[in-house]
Amino acid sequence: QVQLVESGGGLVQAGGSLRLSCTASGRTFSTANMGWFRQAPGKEREFVAAITWSGYNAYYADSVKGRFTISRDNAKNTVYLQMNSLKPEDTAAYYCVASWLRVGVREADFDSWGQGTQVTVSS
Repeated sequence: QVQLVESGGGLVQAGGSLRLSCTASGRTFSTANMGWFRQAPGKEREFVAAITWSGYNAYYADSVKGRFTISRDNAKNTVYLQMNSLKPEDTAAYYCVASWLRVGVREADFDSWGQGTQVTVSS
């Protein structure tokens, strides 16, 4: 059974930075495509970023492109989301996701989900 555990969320002022981490266990991390989604209060969950198992390809939502960077360390079974120039509209619960079949931007492209970590950006 795959377990994804997020950390690194918190409260930050607009313009600040945070780095989210997600550590995976229970299955071979180095062959997993990984990603992040987020859900703000009252809104639908949305794609943020994804990275292929090799780390060679990364994908971003237009709303975070140029500000967020997804990366991975297969030796540590961990994927990261570096978030810079944060805005109040980035406030959301952020979820780590994994798939051993495909990489995409839809929720259905991923079959394993973490519990989420809260990011709050104050203005």
